[in-house]
Amino acid sequence: MSDEITLSRLEPTLEDHAYPAERDALAEAFAGTTVLFADGDADLGDLLADVNQDTFESADDAHAALQNVLPIEALGEPGQSDGDA
Repeated sequence: MSDEITLSRLEPTLEDHAYPAERDALAEAFAGTTVLFADGDADLGDLLADVNQDTFESADDAHAALQNVLPIEALGEPGQSDGDA
């Protein structure tokens, strides 16, 4: 798979896979899918490989687990910082 998706399309994209699913199978299935962030991007397969969970019962389960491995670039608008005030 070789696509680009925004962060808001992450969960619907994960719903395209059958569940329950193993982490390695999901990582392989979504390798090459680029998730575009506010200030950067990352490969969805790589993000899934970094998750500390072996099996996902649903797309919602996988989406929730991904929240723990998203880089800081996934948050906010480019260049925005609440700490610079």
